[in-house]
Amino acid sequence: MVKNFKMVAKTLYGLEELLAQELRQLGASEVEIGTRNVSFEGDTGFMYKANLCCRTAIKILKPITSFNIFTEEDLYKHIYEMPWEEYMSSNGSLAVNATVFSDYFTHSQYIALKTKDAIVDRFRDREGVRPDVDLDHPTLRINIHIDQNICTVSLDSSGASLHKRGYKTESTVAPINEVLAAGMIMLSGWSGHCDFMDPMCGSGTIIAEAAMIACNIPPNLNREEFGFETWPDFDVDLYELIEAAALKKVRDFHFKIYGSDTDAVAIKKAKENIKNANLQDFVEIKTQDFFESKKETGRQMYMIFNPPYDERISVEDISKFYGNIGTTLKHGYPGTQAWMITSNMEALKHVGLRPSRKIKLFNGKLESKFVRYEMYEGSKKAKKQ
Repeated sequence: MVKNFKMVAKTLYGLEELLAQELRQLGASEVEIGTRNVSFEGDTGFMYKANLCCRTAIKILKPITSFNIFTEEDLYKHIYEMPWEEYMSSNGSLAVNATVFSDYFTHSQYIALKTKDAIVDRFRDREGVRPDVDLDHPTLRINIHIDQNICTVSLDSSGASLHKRGYKTESTVAPINEVLAAGMIMLSGWSGHCDFMDPMCGSGTIIAEAAMIACNIPPNLNREEFGFETWPDFDVDLYELIEAAALKKVRDFHFKIYGSDTDAVAIKKAKENIKNANLQDFVEIKTQDFFESKKETGRQMYMIFNPPYDERISVEDISKFYGNIGTTLKHGYPGTQAWMITSNMEALKHVGLRPSRKIKLFNGKLESKFVRYEMYEGSKKAKKQ
């Protein structure tokens, strides 16, 4: 009988419900929503599947123990006594990251250092050799979470953050995080049932995530590695079985995804990234000024975009820029559900349209609003009648 164990999936603020939904659909049990995380249960195969298939997860952690601590010495002692040789060998490498919410401990970097010291000392005392520290490609990534005086030790099964999908070799200034992009598309309700457009696509993150959602392609198919691949118990046959099963669920997409931008350099990068992800059959990218564009078909459309940040556009132009967004949507895009994310609440007032929905998200460290504008064919009044 394959044993289920507890796991914790970390995510971005505002995407917790989506992640819980994803995990349930993939087959997780005991799903519980926290703040920026969702805990659940599954077996080793499910851990592989969650890493491969979750669009809104940043990390999948496997907790292995927890204990009470009140001093750094307590932490060192407990970590030292753990059987680390079961999880890695002395000639391997490790990386530790810590998050701390506590009155007893305040410095997460110091906690990570103390943990590393305890593991290294155990190997040195027992075997005479010690593992190296490798922050980029360690054999084992360890996560320490301290909540007041409770310390939870987890193995990081993901390795590098899951927003690093593997298709993006080219980036523009302030690119949107892939997990946030996927979350925004899922929050909008678009799943491939009509045309889709990002008129300020930059390096193409939103359109790439949209194409993968439309075709049900696992988001992390292009990744070079997951953390669990260097674990002693990694089952490559099981992983390949899970990958093959996920690929069987890929579906056809019968509409079009459009990406455009005024910046020719950004368009070149977007095309490169879409090609890396093998999505060029579903996506059309061109250099175009959104403010001089209009919808080319009579079909329904979803539009999601991330307008330039304040640092990429002068303050005096902000009101005019956002005003032009409203004008273009109103006159050029009937029959469109348009969503955009912005951290500039003042600028939103200049759009001149009333949003029918506002969702609080964070774009990096910036508190943002993800807003919806519904562009009806003809007037809204006529639509209601």
